[in-house]
Amino acid sequence: MTVGFVGLGVMGQPMALNLARAGTELIVWNRTPDRAGPLRQAGATVAGDVAEVFAAAETVILMLANDRVIDDVLGRGTDTFGELVRDRTVVHMGTTAPAYSAGLGRDVIAAGGSYAEAPVSGSRGPAETGDLVVMIAGGGPAVEDLLRPMCREIVRCGDVPGALLMKLAVNTFLISMVTGLAEAFHFAGRHGLDPGTLSAALDAGPMASVVSRVKSRKLCERDFDVQAAIRDVLYNNELVLGAAREAGFGSPLLEVCRELYFETDRAGFGGEDMAAVIRALEAR
Repeated sequence: MTVGFVGLGVMGQPMALNLARAGTELIVWNRTPDRAGPLRQAGATVAGDVAEVFAAAETVILMLANDRVIDDVLGRGTDTFGELVRDRTVVHMGTTAPAYSAGLGRDVIAAGGSYAEAPVSGSRGPAETGDLVVMIAGGGPAVEDLLRPMCREIVRCGDVPGALLMKLAVNTFLISMVTGLAEAFHFAGRHGLDPGTLSAALDAGPMASVVSRVKSRKLCERDFDVQAAIRDVLYNNELVLGAAREAGFGSPLLEVCRELYFETDRAGFGGEDMAAVIRALEAR
């Protein structure tokens, strides 16, 4: 079975490469064509446009930046949309508002297609090594089997939009944790403590995790080469706050985080890794 993959950005490209390397017959497309070069070298077919992907593949994975891009690429709201998705399974792996995903799913099904959402937990590093955690709603065993070369675990989250709601819950913890880690390094630095010693103390303790070790190293070395960019974290932060407002409650930690990531982005560091949020703390 030929599988389509649309969206070869920071996360999409390594995810698609893992599918190709696992022997998946893959056809890919990206709005910026040069991102498809490594996929061509890995044996994937590179389509000239998104219609070619849907014509060739029964299942198409979308790993696109946001809802506006998805609607534009699929021609949602036009006759093109129905022509693309009819008799196709669309797997939405990007991060959007849960309400948007629910609406997209209804439109795909109304047009005669099938729909699943499968957002991921993990940054570029786990995407490269196939260690992502996929949260999935909708779809069946065949979709899960298709996704396995890209991930370490698959977690079932009920019906759409359960997977995207779960992704936002996970991101609430991730964003507040990394922001707290940056504040710990800022605190230590202002008191003249050695950042390497702080990192060692954290690594030896019960709060250590893969994320804390990776981000601690970045903070020690002032290495803000991107794994999860400030502007992308800010986008996810806004999604969490929006979903909380829709449900009628607050998210006070994420309100504070949003201001810090916004200040970092406004200062010109939006393309750096989320650990660079320490810049906002330093500026304050």
